[in-house]
Amino acid sequence: MKNFAAGPAGWAAALMAAALCAAAPAQAQDKYPSRAITIIVPTAPGGSTDTVIRQLAEITGGLIKQHFVILNRPGAGGIIGTTAITRAEPDGYTLGGIWNAPLTMTPHILKAQYSPSDYVAVSLSDSAPIVLCAKANFPANSGREFVEYARKNPDKLTYGTDGVGATIQLASERIFTRLHIKLRSVPFAGAGQTLQSFLANQIDIYGGSIAPILPYVKDKSVKCLIVSSVGRVAALPRAASLTDLGIPEEQTLLWHGIIAPKGVPADRLALLENAFRKAAQTPQFKAFLASQSINVEGTSAREMRKIMDDEYAAMAGIAKSLGLVK
Repeated sequence: MKNFAAGPAGWAAALMAAALCAAAPAQAQDKYPSRAITIIVPTAPGGSTDTVIRQLAEITGGLIKQHFVILNRPGAGGIIGTTAITRAEPDGYTLGGIWNAPLTMTPHILKAQYSPSDYVAVSLSDSAPIVLCAKANFPANSGREFVEYARKNPDKLTYGTDGVGATIQLASERIFTRLHIKLRSVPFAGAGQTLQSFLANQIDIYGGSIAPILPYVKDKSVKCLIVSSVGRVAALPRAASLTDLGIPEEQTLLWHGIIAPKGVPADRLALLENAFRKAAQTPQFKAFLASQSINVEGTSAREMRKIMDDEYAAMAGIAKSLGLVK
């Protein structure tokens, strides 16, 4: 009873102390990130994008001392999952782990409920060129010979893609257009089906990522003739780069990265950018990418944004020239 004899001043001090105690847990919860972060991946589990993003998320989670939850939302060439990313609460607790097609290619072909202004870049983690390969008995033995052969045989050669208006078709046609050659695109459900159809001689040219075709290059049943990058690829020393062919400005790479819905606070974006960039440069992630013949990037948000914007503009032109624009 004696403690309450101090009057109004005592009551005020007691109330203030109680308020401070109550505020402490709330302030702790406000420290970002105070709970698990969801990464929406617009593909089914098990594919290249899903595998890369899971590996990146695991490493990044260790750096920021927080758990990442992967939520797969496949469908419509990545549009369904990307729409979910752009419509998420912009609080930094929902991100997108994505490859380039749903951002820079598919929106030109299919109706999308988002535009480039609806999401922000965080960091581009990795990249790899696509490759164009033929069987060992194909008449051409180099990139330049391939171009000459294709010019003499317009519309006769077929090449496999991962779908109409998807990455492989648009990246390949970007090259073919500049080289003034015409091949017939044959769309498949995915990379695995493309590879099997090529091996079964149902198409002339394999178009796709490097890792799946490497075993056949090593046993000399397949030769790769062109890579879609400015520079050559060590694993495919015979394949011509776009610089070799005189069109380095037409580079298109397969890449993965992290985006966020527009409106995430700047301090949270900065934390995420720094963490994902560091994760991409770890020996663990580099070793994983090397096993898949993928190059590490770990770009800044600004660098990723420029890559996305430039590619979006280039792919709009290619899609239009092919009559694929929605």
